[in-house]
Amino acid sequence: MARHSTRLLLWLAPAVLLAAAAYFLVFWPLRDPHPASVPDRGLLAFRDVKIYSSPGGPPLEHANLLVRDGLIAGFGPGLPLPSEAPVLPCSHCVLTAGFWNSHVHFTEPKWRFAAWKSAAVLNAQLSDMLTSRGFTTVTDTGSDLRDTVSLRRRIASGELAGPAIFTAGSALYPPHGVPYYLKQSVPFYLIWLMPQPESPAAAARLEEQNIAEGADLLKLFTGSYIARGKILPMPVDIARAAVNIAHLHRQLAFAHPSNLAGVLAARDSGVDVLAHAPDTTGGIDDALLAGLVARRMSMIPTLKMFSTTVTTNPSYLDPIYAVVRRFHALGGDLMFGTDAGYMTDYDTTDEFRALAACGLNARDILGMLTTAPAARFGLSARQGTIAAGKSADLVLLDRDPESDITAFAHPLYTIRAGRVLYRR
Repeated sequence: MARHSTRLLLWLAPAVLLAAAAYFLVFWPLRDPHPASVPDRGLLAFRDVKIYSSPGGPPLEHANLLVRDGLIAGFGPGLPLPSEAPVLPCSHCVLTAGFWNSHVHFTEPKWRFAAWKSAAVLNAQLSDMLTSRGFTTVTDTGSDLRDTVSLRRRIASGELAGPAIFTAGSALYPPHGVPYYLKQSVPFYLIWLMPQPESPAAAARLEEQNIAEGADLLKLFTGSYIARGKILPMPVDIARAAVNIAHLHRQLAFAHPSNLAGVLAARDSGVDVLAHAPDTTGGIDDALLAGLVARRMSMIPTLKMFSTTVTTNPSYLDPIYAVVRRFHALGGDLMFGTDAGYMTDYDTTDEFRALAACGLNARDILGMLTTAPAARFGLSARQGTIAAGKSADLVLLDRDPESDITAFAHPLYTIRAGRVLYRR
C-alpha cells in the first residue's frame, strides 16, 4: 500500500506542477482585464505657455494651466497659480492635449511575459516606443492579451509609467489567410493558434471569447497578403458576424484592408475604422471614398510604415498618398497611427512629414492626434481637448508645430492624468 501511495504521489506531483505552471502562464496574466486607474494626487502647473486647447480654436498666448488631482483645474492668461504647485519649467513653450497613437502592437519579443518583467525594463520600453513620442493613449490592434492586459493592469496601478491602452487582442484572419510576412517572423506553432474562422458562427464565437478575455475592439484582416502581391479578402458574412458581436458590446471594429476587395469587405460588414490606407489602390476612386465618408468610416494612414517596410519607390507611395489626400479633401475622419511594434522604428517625424505631403496642416494633424480618436471612442467628454474638468492628458512642446510640423515628434513632457510619464 505504501509503495502504491508513493507511486501515486510521484505521478501526481509533476501533474500538479504542470497545472500550476499552465495557470500562471495562461490564465493568471488575464486577471482583472479592465482595471480602474489609480488617480494621481496633487498639483502641477504650467506658466507662460501657448495653449492649443483644441485643433479648431485660437491658441491662448502667455497662459497658465493648473492641474489638480489628475484633472485640469483651470487655464488662461493671468490664471493665478498656487505657490505650492510645482511648475514644469518651459517658458514660451506650446501645450496641447495628450496624443493618441491609434495603431500600435505589443507583439515584439520584449513584451512577452509582461506580467513578470521588471518595472525598470518595461518603463524604458514604454518610453522608447510611446511616451517619449507624446502618446498618452494607444490602440493596440493585435497582440497576445496575456502581455497587453498585464501591461494595462500594471500601468493602471501606477507601477508603470505608460499610456492608457485599448487592445484588440487576437486579430481575425480570412480562412487560411495569415499574412505571409507573419509566417516569416512567427514560430510555426503560433500560426496554428491565429484565429482564421471558416464560418460566421466561428467568427462570432471567437470574438465573444476575445472580448471575455479583455479585448476592447475588433481587428479584422479583410484583405490579407498571403503572398507578395497576392491578397486574400475575408468573406463578408464572416466579417459581418464578428463586427456584429463587437457592436453588440459597443466596441469598434478595425480592418486591415490592403486593396479594393478588402475595403469593400470592410465597408459591407460594417467596419468603423480602416487601420491602414489601402496600399494596392486600383479601383479606389472618389465615389468609393465619398461613400466611406458618408458612412462615417475613419482611416489611419500609417504612411511611414509603407515606406519603411515595403519601398520608398514613388510609384508605390504616391497612389497611397493620393487616397489619403482625397479622403481628407472629401471630409473623411483621419486618426494618427504608426503601426509601432510591427514597425520597430518608432520615430514619428517621417509620419508627420508624410501627412503634410498629403495636404494636412498642423491643426489637421493635431485633430488626428487628439479630438478624432477621442470622439471615435466616445471619450470626448474627458479627453481630446484642454478644458476644465477633463483628464490632464497633456503634451508640452518646445516649438510651435504651426511653424514646424516636426515639433509634434519631439515632446519635452508627456503627462497623463497629471502624472509626468516622460521628460526629455
